[in-house]
Amino acid sequence: MPSAPLQGKTIVITGVTGQVAEPVAMSLAKENEVVGAARFNDESARQRLEAAGIRCVPIDLVSGDVGGLPADADYVVNFAVAKTNDWNRDLAANSGGLAYLMEHHQNAAAFVHCSTTAVYKPLGHHVFKEEDELGDNHGVWPFLRTYSICKIAAEGTARWAAERFALPTTVARLSVPYGDRGGWPAIHLEMMINGSDIPVHVDAPSVYHPLHEDDIIAMIPGLIGAATTPATTVNWGGEQAASIEEWCGYLSELTGIPARLAPTKDTIDSVQIDLTRMHELVGTPTVGWKDGFRRMVSARHPELLAGEG
Repeated sequence: MPSAPLQGKTIVITGVTGQVAEPVAMSLAKENEVVGAARFNDESARQRLEAAGIRCVPIDLVSGDVGGLPADADYVVNFAVAKTNDWNRDLAANSGGLAYLMEHHQNAAAFVHCSTTAVYKPLGHHVFKEEDELGDNHGVWPFLRTYSICKIAAEGTARWAAERFALPTTVARLSVPYGDRGGWPAIHLEMMINGSDIPVHVDAPSVYHPLHEDDIIAMIPGLIGAATTPATTVNWGGEQAASIEEWCGYLSELTGIPARLAPTKDTIDSVQIDLTRMHELVGTPTVGWKDGFRRMVSARHPELLAGEG
């Protein structure tokens, strides 16, 4: 399986209009045939992708309508996620839709399913390994009450389908993705600009592994290469752990805008992850979070860096 840059392959990328998937698809489309799958409710997003050489195919994971995708694709990278807060719809899309997708692509050489570190049971400042206990990490947020449970269900589906169809699969638990297109740190920046409180857990610091989009793109071949039957599960995050408190402080340093941190029990806890397996199977990220955050601010709010040394 490849770990070098991919060339001349047919690659299906689902959730292609999303923050994480779009830059991956655009990068891979330079030397591969990329088929982007999504609902495409935003026509401008479709036009942007097609201009980059991506063939766009509408799908509906709730109903299992994936028949327009090429069944003979070499690789599939699933970034699709439903977060409507409707249990029936989100379970149907995230778990049932994934089953339809993997059945349709059962002859692919590898399937990568993007999961999340939000599947881990909150345990304070525990450093999570892939074998650790799972739980309702995001249940404390009423606007994302379906998210963790649906992602856990999807992981179960991916493992079942990997064995049912003898489809080599990687389940990649992504930490905090960010870059020019946004991400959780970018949301915090907007909250700072608006003068809003930024929730942080009372059991400080709230530590994660922010992963820049450049590293996400660079590590896709490694995730494909790590695919096995039974499925391989791997933590996927930035090399440097950083807390919300720390990165908001740095954003404040860059922009001169204060960060109003609001400690509370009603927010998600720290999710620090062990990266040993990622290093062994996938590689090592290279973008330091401070460099990545400065680039993010420069791309999204260059006026805030005026006079910044």
